[in-house]
Amino acid sequence: MDRTITTQAMADKIGISRRAVAKQIAILQEKNIIRRIGGDKGGYWEVMK
Repeated sequence: MDRTITTQAMADKIGISRRAVAKQIAILQEKNIIRRIGGDKGGYWEVMK
C-alpha cells in the first residue's frame, strides 16, 4: 500500500482522469467509507470500519 500516491498517479495507473479519481474519493468520503487523517501534504485516507 502506498500512502503517498497522488490523485494523478492513481489516475495514470487506472487510466482515468485525475478529476474522476477526485470525484470517486469525494463519493467515498460522503458515504463515510473513507476519512482524511492529517493535511493535504502529510496526511492520508483511512478506510472506515
